[in-house]
Amino acid sequence: MDFVGTLPSDALGRAVIEIEKHVSSAGWDQPAQLFALVPTAELLLAEPHLAAELGAEDASQPLTPVAQGELPGGLEDEHLADALGRIEWPDGVSGCALAIERVVLPASAEAGLADAESDAELARMAGSDPRRHEVRMVAAVLREGDRFGAVRLRSHDEDSAVLTGTDLVPTLCEVLSLTFEPSVGSWPGEGPGVDGMSDDEEKRP
Repeated sequence: MDFVGTLPSDALGRAVIEIEKHVSSAGWDQPAQLFALVPTAELLLAEPHLAAELGAEDASQPLTPVAQGELPGGLEDEHLADALGRIEWPDGVSGCALAIERVVLPASAEAGLADAESDAELARMAGSDPRRHEVRMVAAVLREGDRFGAVRLRSHDEDSAVLTGTDLVPTLCEVLSLTFEPSVGSWPGEGPGVDGMSDDEEKRP
């Protein structure tokens, strides 16, 4: 039985908020985490014991996040699309979500980083820049194309300060959407880093 078409319009947003709170409850400096999004009603019918283990005893939350194992190839930005490209979701998966931490710098900081001779030096310079912002981003997409994101700043680490929206992390959502395509290529076009937060901010390791 297919419940995908009956998902409420806010199902994806509610799943993202649930994932963001779950990941944030464990604190900062965590590795990237990937989740499959499964219709709760379908999961309750097909796998009631698994649903209970995941805390999905009823369908009040339309989508149940299911944590996945470690991705192959690492999750640095230059490897992210390739790692996600190895994933083939089964038909029962309606969407997916990724929680990832990054250091974000204003575009004005670019000139000072151009002299870095290695990735390690670049990370050190970015990490010591007083203009940096440490952020956690959660991006999610549905197979049909819906997208939603959440961003938490480490400097404003409260649930009430979490930013959410359909266009908040567009590049990361675009990469996730490729996991539902028959074939996966490289990064979708030019633009800001994996966060895709805005044109005047750019991610650094």
